[in-house]
Amino acid sequence: MLREEIAREAIKHALKALRKRHLVEEGAHAPAYIALSKPLVSQGSEWKEKAENLELELQQCYKAQSRMSEQLVVEVAESRASKATLQEKEVAIVDAQEKLNQTRDECSQLKADLEEKIKALELVVSENIEIRAQLEQLSIKAKNAEAENKMLIDRWMLEKMKDAERLNELNALYEDSIGRLRATSLEKLARQQVDGVVRQSEEGAEYFVESFVPSTCKNKIHAHEGGCASILFEYNSGQLITGGQDRSIKIWDTITGSLSRTLYGCLGSVLDLTMTHDNKSVIAASSSNNLYVWDVNSGRVRHTLTGHTDKVCAVDVSKISSRHVVSAAYDRTIKLWDLQKGYCVNTIIFHSNCNALCFSTDGQTLCSGHVDGNLRLWNVQTGKLLTEVAAHSQAITSISLSRNGNIVLTSGRDNMHNLFDIRSLEVCNTLRATGNRVASNWSRSCLSPDDNHVAAGSADGSVYIWSISKADIVSTLKEHTTPVLCCSWSGLGKPLASADKNGYVCTWT
Repeated sequence: MLREEIAREAIKHALKALRKRHLVEEGAHAPAYIALSKPLVSQGSEWKEKAENLELELQQCYKAQSRMSEQLVVEVAESRASKATLQEKEVAIVDAQEKLNQTRDECSQLKADLEEKIKALELVVSENIEIRAQLEQLSIKAKNAEAENKMLIDRWMLEKMKDAERLNELNALYEDSIGRLRATSLEKLARQQVDGVVRQSEEGAEYFVESFVPSTCKNKIHAHEGGCASILFEYNSGQLITGGQDRSIKIWDTITGSLSRTLYGCLGSVLDLTMTHDNKSVIAASSSNNLYVWDVNSGRVRHTLTGHTDKVCAVDVSKISSRHVVSAAYDRTIKLWDLQKGYCVNTIIFHSNCNALCFSTDGQTLCSGHVDGNLRLWNVQTGKLLTEVAAHSQAITSISLSRNGNIVLTSGRDNMHNLFDIRSLEVCNTLRATGNRVASNWSRSCLSPDDNHVAAGSADGSVYIWSISKADIVSTLKEHTTPVLCCSWSGLGKPLASADKNGYVCTWT
């Protein structure tokens, strides 16, 4: 609208200018009328010149008028475009106004929601303050309970130490009695009594004999392909059970060196073996993450115990019941199994992998040796850690329990063999040798049946035998050509068996 008005004013101004020009031209032509009265001959050339000038000026006026018309058309077109743009802007302003109103409504709604949230936050803060006050009260109670618990533990440990001292005195009396009575016919009677418990009630006690220090290789058997990682004797028998990387379990007659039976069904390398005390079932720990239980008489797999998520490296069966089995795997768990039910009944989770384990004689305590070098004792029923001790500077590879259950032998990658009193976890003796080097994380050493000697294999292919009382080497057996992985002593006192990395088994007498 503004541009149209400006264009109209410009046109009016141009018309006024033309009128003024016309008047000026009339004034300019006035002398021409006067000249008409003069003679035509004298003024002809002057008129001609003026006529030409006027014609030129008229042409210029026409041109100026044409330019003004063109400018007027352009101005009108621009005015129309401006009018359309103005209409669009007005529509946009209306839309913006609607959006503004909508935004204002949303803002008011958000303000209302914010007020509700602030009220809820204030409520949560007040509840948090109350919970913190309750937490402080519970923390104080927990600290008091912890102090009381520590005091009770100290008292309990004091009583245990007193019990251990009394047991040590009784053991000393017993050993003294045995020493005095061995030369007499009352030796049998002396063996029947240990701390007031009649040994005749123990299964297999009548087979107990004094162990012999072996010196000669009686049999050398190529038992398995790819290595033999675990061997053990049947209870009170000369039958030897071996397990190897070829996934088989074999039972051997150590007198003749002949194979008696082979058990199949294991889907991985055999890393450890144990047997129930009735000699009816063999249990194998496998690299296939499972345990396998065979019935010896039928040779069939009774159970496949699944639950571990990594290779199972250790297994043992309770010494008072053929029902409960414990296993350890590289998934940082220790599992307790019920063979009658055929599944896991308890799981212990710990940060350090367990390489070896065994039950105590009463079946209530579990001894475990770990990669961090610690020996730990657990309550079998609750799975609670009872106590622990730093047994080795490197990983423990083997755990063996003495016949009376008071001494536990541990071997480690630090090439040391320690004897602990299981009641106090104090080191009774430490055995080592210059050439003895533990071959693997699952190298198994063993105690003799009379608890007087320790046998352990070495990476140089030798088997070292120590006297516990002398704490010194009494024999070094050399027949293997590769690292010896495990040793086992017959409960009859002889023979001693050893197995190496190539799968050869030697029996020593």
